[in-house]
Amino acid sequence: MFDFSEGTTSGLLNAADTKDFKQIYNATMQLLFKVAYRIVGDEETAEDIVHDSLIKMNEKAMVFPSMNDAKYWLIRVVKNASLNYAKRKGRERKAYEKALYEDRRKQESGETELLKAETVKKAKDALNKLPDKLRIVLILREYAELNYKEIGRVLGITEGNVKVRVFRAREQLAKLIGEEDVYLP
Repeated sequence: MFDFSEGTTSGLLNAADTKDFKQIYNATMQLLFKVAYRIVGDEETAEDIVHDSLIKMNEKAMVFPSMNDAKYWLIRVVKNASLNYAKRKGRERKAYEKALYEDRRKQESGETELLKAETVKKAKDALNKLPDKLRIVLILREYAELNYKEIGRVLGITEGNVKVRVFRAREQLAKLIGEEDVYLP
């Protein structure tokens, strides 16, 4: 057993210790928010998911050997919570649309704005059509800006497998969007 009465010992980070918790929070908050936001698409929800994950870590008094271990654990928790939220919202939206189907006409407020909005929507829709294992790898690569090794560690797969998934995800996005160069908004 470890004695945490005087804070961190041997370089371990104890999430129940106020000083260590603040250190983990400051080191991971922005990254975790980016991951959650790109999956759920809503700032408030993304922030709630990240805070819930940090609270979970604190309440469980998680102990990590390093900051990277804390970061990877939190990314996994945030990713899973975000995917669960997105799936639940998708089911709710479908049920709502089925119950209250209405004609949705787009109001044009300017050709440029319309084209931009359509392009962003097309890219997001295409990203959402990807299988979860391809979509999450692309989100972690493009939005969380993790490298292949970090993504592999977060997902528990090899770096080579990450590269294959990123390639396949971009290839499928290109087919869905119908363009050679795929850049996500």
